[in-house]
Amino acid sequence: MSPGTLPQPAAAPAPRNAEVVLTLEHISKSFGDNHVLRDFSLELHRGENVVVLGKSGSGKSVLVKCMIGLLRPDAGRITVLGQDISTLDHEEMDQLRARLGFLFQSNALYDSMTVRENLVFPLRRQWLADRRDQEADLVQQALEDVGLADTANKLPAELSGGQRKRIALARTLILQPEIILYDEPTTGLDPITAREISALIRQVQQKYNTAAFIISHDMDSVRLVADRVALLAEGGCYAQGTYEELARHEDPRVHDFFT
Repeated sequence: MSPGTLPQPAAAPAPRNAEVVLTLEHISKSFGDNHVLRDFSLELHRGENVVVLGKSGSGKSVLVKCMIGLLRPDAGRITVLGQDISTLDHEEMDQLRARLGFLFQSNALYDSMTVRENLVFPLRRQWLADRRDQEADLVQQALEDVGLADTANKLPAELSGGQRKRIALARTLILQPEIILYDEPTTGLDPITAREISALIRQVQQKYNTAAFIISHDMDSVRLVADRVALLAEGGCYAQGTYEELARHEDPRVHDFFT
């Protein structure tokens, strides 16, 4: 059955008066005979958490790479914060990426740097020297946001897995992004720590009104963090709605994720 013939649940309502900050319109991407994305469309609103589900190899990573300009789609248009990314040159794309935050599955912390140095690194890449007088305050605020204000002088190896994830999020927050992309934010964490990270994602959303595009297989986390869930299957947005709507979906391809 094709996605277009599914009895789709109604999409979750966007936050009241929220602007659209990310639009994926009819995105297609193939690698030779492998058609990974086929006419994928989705919107993300300011202050909204959208989780994208999909089996391994369904195209989630390809979709994110297209969103940030690392891959060019074969067809369709991607608009991020009002800018059609296909029209941007290298410098303009870098400026746009500075308005996005990334929480990598592996955390991607520099082992030889202290927590403070890890947080300062993106600031010095993006900012001019005359703004460095704000670094200390921004580092302290980012660490307080994730509940680890006393870790600035520690190395990543001295922290637990959950603490490293929090520091990675602090490094994301320090540039005050408008959109955060989360790649499997609870992978490898024990259930209690995973719930803590999920709660922290919600706290960040509520404090900063960020929009979040989240890839996750952790259905407990999805239930806690998602305002809307989209299923990537057959290369397209196969179904979308709230967690509860998709859990009640009659199509087994959708329902099986929730059982």
